[in-house]
Amino acid sequence: MNEAPDTCRADVWLWRARFFKTRSLAARVIEDGGVRVTRGGLSAGVDKPSRQVKPGDVIAFPLGAKWVAARVEALGWRRGPPAEARALYTLM
Repeated sequence: MNEAPDTCRADVWLWRARFFKTRSLAARVIEDGGVRVTRGGLSAGVDKPSRQVKPGDVIAFPLGAKWVAARVEALGWRRGPPAEARALYTLM
C-alpha cells in the first residue's frame, strides 16, 4: 500500500489545485518569480518549479490582475474534479 507523500512540487500542486490550466503555465509563473511560500513564519520566493510544498504552507501567487494566498491543506494524487481540487487548499 502506498503512503501519501510528505511534499509535492510547487508547479504540480498549483496545477492539481486547479489554479492554472497547465503545469507548464504554473511553472512559468514560478520561474518568473511570481510565487512566494510561507512556512513556519518565514516567507521565501520560489525560484524553481521543483521547490517542494507541504501541508501547512501558505503559497501566494498572481492570478490574473490579483494576488491569491492559499494554505496547502493536502497534496492530492491527481488533477481531479473541482470539488477534489478545493479540498487541497483554504483561501486566505
